[in-house]
Amino acid sequence: MKAQEIISSIEAEEIEKFKQDLKKNIPLLYIGDTVKVGVRIIEGGKERVQPYEGTIIAMRNGGINETITVRRIFQGVGVERVFLIHSPRIASIKLIRRGKVRRAKLYYLRKRIGKATRVKQRFDRSL
Repeated sequence: MKAQEIISSIEAEEIEKFKQDLKKNIPLLYIGDTVKVGVRIIEGGKERVQPYEGTIIAMRNGGINETITVRRIFQGVGVERVFLIHSPRIASIKLIRRGKVRRAKLYYLRKRIGKATRVKQRFDRSL
């Protein structure tokens, strides 16, 4: 476990170093929430922000390595993207609506089609 201890100590140093740089404007996210993620895209010499809206089906890790998996249906095909929350490529994360789910991972939504992929809205948590 020597290597694991070294990795954790380096991560702790990086977290302390970048703590002031971590994005403070990230809302409190939960599984099942619908979010709009603004992704920075560089085309040629220009940079633009492309919105990606979908349902959070998974969250992994914590701290500086925290990721979310967002799923949406585009032209009848399910598309999933994994976003590193504290990445400089993420311009913004906007919470659209809260979802009411009873699972930590919503992988079962992959097998559902059409209106069966909807998640009930949750009203007891604020946006």
